[in-house]
Amino acid sequence: MKKIAPILFLVLMFSCDPTTKSLPDSESIVSQVAITPPMGWNSFDAYDCRINEEDFKATVDVMAEKLLPFGWEYAVIDYIWWHPEPGNWATPRRFGHPNLRYNADGSPLHPEYVTMDEYGRLLPSVERFPSAANGKGFKPIADYVHSKGLKFGIHIMRGIHRKAWSDGSPIMGTELTAKDIAETQDTCTWCNHMFGVDHTKPGAQEYYNSIFELYAEWGVDFIKADDITVPPYHKGEIEMIHNAIENCGRPIVLSLSPGESPLSRANHLKEYSNMWRISADFWDNWPELHHSFDLLNQWAPHIGPGHWPDADMLPIGKIALNNRPRGTERYTLFTWNEQITLMTLFSIARSPLMLGADLLSLKDSTLFLLTNDEVLYVNQHSTNNRQIIKRNYRNKKTGEMIEYAIWAADDPESDDKFIALFNLSDTKKEVCFNMEWEYFRGEWKVRDLWEKKDIGKAEGDLCAEIGPHGSVLYRLSK
Repeated sequence: MKKIAPILFLVLMFSCDPTTKSLPDSESIVSQVAITPPMGWNSFDAYDCRINEEDFKATVDVMAEKLLPFGWEYAVIDYIWWHPEPGNWATPRRFGHPNLRYNADGSPLHPEYVTMDEYGRLLPSVERFPSAANGKGFKPIADYVHSKGLKFGIHIMRGIHRKAWSDGSPIMGTELTAKDIAETQDTCTWCNHMFGVDHTKPGAQEYYNSIFELYAEWGVDFIKADDITVPPYHKGEIEMIHNAIENCGRPIVLSLSPGESPLSRANHLKEYSNMWRISADFWDNWPELHHSFDLLNQWAPHIGPGHWPDADMLPIGKIALNNRPRGTERYTLFTWNEQITLMTLFSIARSPLMLGADLLSLKDSTLFLLTNDEVLYVNQHSTNNRQIIKRNYRNKKTGEMIEYAIWAADDPESDDKFIALFNLSDTKKEVCFNMEWEYFRGEWKVRDLWEKKDIGKAEGDLCAEIGPHGSVLYRLSK
């Protein structure tokens, strides 16, 4: 018998085992996207689960005109896009989310609310997305997004829909059905449309391959996979989704939600995804922004090309249209200082930047925050991002609590440094950076990136008077 060449043996081994790990990073499709932190817009903060084709296309038009020149490129439709009336909350009991109720055996009480093909693959509701008619799915919308120079994304819930399970839908390319792979005891606590998929079962990887083949046909560039990272951590389904992207052959950014993702899984998250939520749902209040400092600090060692800890969406501008999803319809409750601090922190910590505002009512002040190329450069290109200090203490004379933080980063294209000073106190304070802490010796020219102007020179100490919950972001040049 002839010996099998070592390379041929490896090829056969990988092709015969559907549960094997994906290719090394150097050859992985997932590792070739999100080289810088993704920037874009997601429908959740403004529309909850109710975005429709008309509003989405209008939003894409605004993005293309006002935001794309500054790097905002992903337009993402968030959850429950297969439901024709996801905003209907008429019934007093909330089985499922939103208002999709189930029989005692777990089957949908109203299967007509679920848009699905014969293989149990969810399709966009034609009532909300008319161009999806006749089996076109999201391809017409993706084509529209691409025609504007943008990239298209969708949200998915991990698992397989209850209707596919109750119908016994076949898994494409196999003789198995949804009943063979579904874990009926495994449902999301806040959106129980789906059953988990048991990664140890034959047909499980094939199911995920089938849905990602569909997404690739549509032209999807970004997937936000939900209910997958917070305890329990769904390691098997994360790997199946990763492998399905490799199988489909289309470069797709993989974003995992919700948070707080376990820090103990950092290496796994970096290997199998491009961005993952490190925070719970983040909204427009100071305590949550304050908590983001600690989260981004503990995850800072794990940022890098192709893998980004995600501090969640930017709740600025107008959000919660028609009083959903969190609170009443409003412009952000963040003060102006807090909005600057949010953008400064997310930039110097290199979190992905996903905007949630209603772009159809975009104010110039919000646009100012999103189009400062010098600030965005820090988010997209800086390196060695680190928190230097975060300290709080009580003033012995006044009893006032004083708190501040300082972050730093390097410019890989020069010898310049970036310094962010944060006043986390409730009143105006001077924040000082002892430049010897980072061996920034000698005299440095200081440029204020928010003001876009040179403001003088510094040597030894760099100090600024900063309003409550405010910040400054500087570039230092020799």
